[in-house]
Amino acid sequence: MWLLYVYGALLAFWLAALVIERIKKIPVDSAEKDRVEQLAGETAVRAAQLTDREVRLARERARFENLKIEAASAMEAISKEKALGFPWLASAYSEYMKLYDLRIAAELENRAIPARRAAEQIRAAAAEKAALRRENRILRESYRYYESLFPWLIDFKGEDLDELIRQAQERRKPSETEDEHDADPAAIWMTEAEQASQQLTRAEKFQLALDRYWRSRKTPWQIGRDYERYIGFLHERDGFRVEYFGVEAGLEDLGRDLICRKVTDVRIVQCKYWRTERMLHEKHVCQIFGTTTAWRREHTGEQGLFGGYEVTPYLYVSCEASPKAREFAQILGVNLIEGWQLRPYPIIKCNVSLRDGEKIYHLPFDQQYDRTLIEYEDECYVQTVAEAEALGFRRAFRWRGHAED
Repeated sequence: MWLLYVYGALLAFWLAALVIERIKKIPVDSAEKDRVEQLAGETAVRAAQLTDREVRLARERARFENLKIEAASAMEAISKEKALGFPWLASAYSEYMKLYDLRIAAELENRAIPARRAAEQIRAAAAEKAALRRENRILRESYRYYESLFPWLIDFKGEDLDELIRQAQERRKPSETEDEHDADPAAIWMTEAEQASQQLTRAEKFQLALDRYWRSRKTPWQIGRDYERYIGFLHERDGFRVEYFGVEAGLEDLGRDLICRKVTDVRIVQCKYWRTERMLHEKHVCQIFGTTTAWRREHTGEQGLFGGYEVTPYLYVSCEASPKAREFAQILGVNLIEGWQLRPYPIIKCNVSLRDGEKIYHLPFDQQYDRTLIEYEDECYVQTVAEAEALGFRRAFRWRGHAED
C-alpha cells in the first residue's frame, strides 16, 4: 500500500516539473516588455519630480514663515516708536509695507518659473498702497488717541455720522421759522390734522404724542438721555435728590451723568446704554473713579446735616463688562451694575411751583423737563396724561425758550 503512495508522489513531482519547463518555453512579447519598462521609468521620474516639488514647497513655506516673523518683529519695533508722532509712525509703516511688496515682486521674478507680469502689477500697486496705508494709519491712530482723551467717543462707534451731526446742529440752534415761545414740541409727534382735530381733547393729543415718543426710533444720544432719566427716576424713587448733570452739561459733563444725594450719601453715576453684544472696558471704570475723586476734592469741607458726605461712584451699563473692568471696579470701589436695561416707567413729572403753588406736569420733550425735580410729598411721576390731570396738574405753558436759556 505504501508503494502506491510513493509512486503517486513521484508522479506529481514529475508533472510539476513538466509544467514549469513548458512555461519557460512560452515566447515573451518584447513590445509589451518595453512598454512596461517605459511606464516604470516614467513613474520613477514623476515620483522624483513630486519629491523635488515637495522639497521646494517646504522651502518656500519656511521662507514665508520667516518673513512673517520678521514682519511682526519690525511692526513691534515701529509701534514702540509711537512717541515720535502719528505721521512719522504712519510713514514708517507704509514704507515698510511698500518694501515688503517690492520684495515679494522680486521673489516672483527670480523663482524657478518667473511670474514677471504679476511682479510688475505688485510694483505698480505698491506706491499707491503705501500712500493709502499712511493716510489710514494716521486716521486710526488719531482716533485712538482722541478716544483715550474722550472715552465717550466710543458710544458713537458704528452709528450714522450724518445723523449725529444733524442732531448736534439741531441741539445748538433753534428753528428760525417758528416762534420759540409758542411752538409746542408735542406737535412734532402729531399730524396737522390731529393737531387741529376737534374730536381729540388736549389731554388725548398730549397722550398721543407721548405714546409715539415711546415707540419712536431714537438716535444714540436720545436713547442715552432716556437711560439717564430712567436711572435718575429709580434714585428719586429711593429718596435721592437727583441732578441730571449729563443732560444739562452735554459733552462737558466730566463723566458725571447723575449726581444723586440723600442726606450724607452722594452717588456720582455714569450711565451707558450700549448694544448687548458690546463690552465695557476698564477705562470707563477708571473714568468714573477719577471724576468721583475730583468731585470729592472739589467739595472737601462741605457738610451735610448729619456730617461729611460719603461719595461713591456708580456705573450702570446695559451690556456686560470685561473681566479686567470687573477687577478694576472691585479694586477701585466702583459699584458696577451690568445688564441694566431701559424699561418703561412713569415718565411724566408732576411738579408743584415753589413760587405760587401751581401744579404743573412736564412731558419728556418739554423744555424744563430735566431741570424739574420731584422732591416733595405732593409731587410725583405718573404714567399717563389723564392721571396727571386727574390729580389737578396742568401741562407746562412754556414749551421752549431762547438758546441762551
